[in-house]
Amino acid sequence: MQEQPLMSHIVELISRLRKALYTILISFILVFAFKYSIIRIDPPGILIIVPTPSIDDSLSVSVINFFIHATVPKGVEIITISPFDPLLAAAQISLFLAVIIALPIILWEVWAFISPGLYSHEKRMLKISVLPAMVLFALGALFAYTIIIPVIFKFFLFYAKALNVEPTISLRSFVQTILALMLSMGLAFQTPLIMTILTRFRIVKASTWRQYWRWGVLASFLFALIISPGTTGGVIETTIGLTMSALYIVGMLTSMVVERRQPHVEKAS
Repeated sequence: MQEQPLMSHIVELISRLRKALYTILISFILVFAFKYSIIRIDPPGILIIVPTPSIDDSLSVSVINFFIHATVPKGVEIITISPFDPLLAAAQISLFLAVIIALPIILWEVWAFISPGLYSHEKRMLKISVLPAMVLFALGALFAYTIIIPVIFKFFLFYAKALNVEPTISLRSFVQTILALMLSMGLAFQTPLIMTILTRFRIVKASTWRQYWRWGVLASFLFALIISPGTTGGVIETTIGLTMSALYIVGMLTSMVVERRQPHVEKAS
């Protein structure tokens, strides 16, 4: 590997960041300001997606409506407190989706920047980690969407009725709650993969994960307390804590398997 001047690395980093940001910006516009229709061309029966400029019926608006109808229980009303709530909510959804759409380009730019400084076995490990990372993120987001979010809103409705208050939530708070939980759980589900990579790169021994498993469980429940809105009487906190503890154990076991498969390499202390 040929060492290059620091300035050339900075220039390259800025260039790659600019490309990633441009991709996010374009994706944001496509989500925020366009709606999409599927039309069929006969013959030969080809389906094509046609974008149409639209602010009030854009993809982001459709996603918000989907979340409202799919997650909000009957009896809870979504309201707007500020005149800018609908606009900001659509912008937040658009940014979230834009990052997901632009993720292949972002990952490519990151890879192109760091790969010249990696050894061949490190490159292999990172390449095969991309798909598991995406799957784990999707599972974490799905876990939040199907389990955590419905329970939170059901408890919210229960306590609102118990206090004889109108069960309402602002649109912006609703969107922020959805995105925060899906994003945090998607990232949290990377735990076993990160543990395995650290062991594969001989940064942390598998025995270290096993030795400090109690701390891993404690950290799991602390994480659950931090991200939980605290309105479920401990149900969601316990569910998240147990799930994260299980992910830690999975990471510990996979790290042990990975470490056993490289006995010829001197293990890190």
